[in-house]
Amino acid sequence: QVQLVESGGGLVQAGGSQRLSCAASARTLTNYVMGWFRQAPGKEREFVGAITWSEQLTNYADSVKGRFTISRDNAKKTGYLQMNSLKPEDTAVYYCAAKLRGTTEYTAWGQGTQVTVSS
Repeated sequence: QVQLVESGGGLVQAGGSQRLSCAASARTLTNYVMGWFRQAPGKEREFVGAITWSEQLTNYADSVKGRFTISRDNAKKTGYLQMNSLKPEDTAVYYCAAKLRGTTEYTAWGQGTQVTVSS
């Protein structure tokens, strides 16, 4: 069972950058996909992007494409969400999650971290 612990987050001005980290406890993440999600107040949780741990293939929501980058460090078993050109509408609680490749459901979730972008 994968366990995820997030770090990073906080207050940033519009146009600024922030990086979130997601440390995973698992023997291996070879067959996993790490995803990032966010939930703004009063809104449903939305997909931000994901990375396949082995091939490092990424995909992103249109709303963040070109501004956010997902990466991972296999030695540290840590995934990253680099957020640039932040906008007030990016304000949300951000979650990392993990699922086995070929499955649809994310079965492990981080605790979430607040990102607030001021205008």
